[in-house]
Amino acid sequence: MPLPNILLSNVASFVALYANKGFASYIRQHFLDRTFQGLYRANAFDIALLVPYFVVLILLASYGLHRYILVYLYYKNRKNHTGEPAARFEDLPRVTVQLPMFNEQFVAERLIESVCKLKYPREKLDIQVLDDSTDETVEVVRNLVERYAALGHPITYHHRTNREGFKAGALAEGMKTSKGEFIAIFDADFTPPEDFLLKVIHHFTDPKIGMVQTRWTHINRNYSFLTEVEAILLDGHFVLEHSGRARSGVFFNFNGTAGMWRRRAIEEAGGWQHDTLTEDTDLSYRAQLKGWKFIYLQKVECPAELPVEMTAFKTQQARWAKGLIQTAKKILPRVMKSDAPLHTKIEAWYHLTANLSYPLMVVLSVLLLPAMIIRFYQGWFQMLYIDLPLFMASTFSISSFYLVSQRELFPKTWPRALLYLPFLMALGIGLTITNTKAVLEALIGQQSPFARTPKYGVETKKQKVGAKSKYRRRLGWIPWAELLIGSYFALTVYYALDNENYITVPFLLLFVIGYWYTGLMSLLQGRFTGLSLSAETHTKPFPVGV
Repeated sequence: MPLPNILLSNVASFVALYANKGFASYIRQHFLDRTFQGLYRANAFDIALLVPYFVVLILLASYGLHRYILVYLYYKNRKNHTGEPAARFEDLPRVTVQLPMFNEQFVAERLIESVCKLKYPREKLDIQVLDDSTDETVEVVRNLVERYAALGHPITYHHRTNREGFKAGALAEGMKTSKGEFIAIFDADFTPPEDFLLKVIHHFTDPKIGMVQTRWTHINRNYSFLTEVEAILLDGHFVLEHSGRARSGVFFNFNGTAGMWRRRAIEEAGGWQHDTLTEDTDLSYRAQLKGWKFIYLQKVECPAELPVEMTAFKTQQARWAKGLIQTAKKILPRVMKSDAPLHTKIEAWYHLTANLSYPLMVVLSVLLLPAMIIRFYQGWFQMLYIDLPLFMASTFSISSFYLVSQRELFPKTWPRALLYLPFLMALGIGLTITNTKAVLEALIGQQSPFARTPKYGVETKKQKVGAKSKYRRRLGWIPWAELLIGSYFALTVYYALDNENYITVPFLLLFVIGYWYTGLMSLLQGRFTGLSLSAETHTKPFPVGV
């Protein structure tokens, strides 16, 4: 019998069970029946499977509990949020704006135009376009810079042909000729608002401040179902992770863009280094270990374009996953040996090692079905009171984490995020294979080039990628592996239904949806990018309730 028919048959049996015997009878049969109690004895093989199963669940649960802690810290230290600067410069200091680029043909003009509109005295501003491109972007950007320079804007073009050190190398090279005491950085897919510099610069009147980070918002949030989910993921990071850490006085990181540095903080920390793929986090920790203080401005927004294709999103997430583990290997020993408070060290550990959860998820995926079979013979009650709390801690913490961020940003419409939460959780599971590969490469020390995230200048549903897809990336065997693993979990769902283990079915379905969705979307490459649950067209969130 085909699998869909089997699933329908089991669902029908479940409905008939309730109709004929009632819920109370079902509870007695599965949770209170002691007929076979004491007959099952775990053997060595069972223990060899169950021990790693529970170890993985406990480790994942610890990272889940950490999300709850960040929510708690966010609200507990609400009064510590940064609002207006303590003082203001009477004479504005000189600022250098750096725009690192690599093959950004479709978004370069939008960025340069927005930066040239920044409100700041021209005699106190210089703009560096740091272009490492190897395609038509070189000509496009050079012409743009020449045009704006002719209009009187303090903008210069810098092109490298070796791309040594990737983005970190370009930023370091630009600093050699920069004139500013402070350096603002914007990636090519960002569009800083006109008052960005004026909102940020005055926070540096405190000589201890080394960096100010602002919050990303999303130009094309409503472009597709995928971009809606991506936006929620990033909102959780910027609202709860950044704010929770900043308000608690522990280390947090510059996000590589939409922020400003004090030049001296960069130099004292050892400058930009390119031995990790997250040069921004690496420099952030080195600077804070030197005693520099960071500020996070949740109310100051900087719009950016989200990846509109699954492979682009995977490329971005894999680079961040690998880079953070590389940074953990490099920086955590220094953090642990430093005189930083214990709670700062613990938070740094959870921050930099969070992506270890991806290989743990792979192990859990392998062990889940065998563990279900073994645990079935131990009795339902044991499965309920042991497994359920661990699953709740490791998975449902995600729901509360992202719901809180949406409630903070969208106080009037946040319940609509409930529509996306199951798919957000499924997408996180679907990234497991790609990110596990990246994490393992970082752990064994395998180096890889800085893989840029393709951006197409796509902002509305009417715009299509079309001919711009020359930047599209392929992921080889990974989408096929995701489809295969999704099918494995579909069989696991069948097993759960066949054994009337209905409590586990919603959890298992997240694995099926997650792996199939990421695999199919990677293979079909954006053919469904116009699909969205939203009818709204807002591009900026409501004011943050702080």
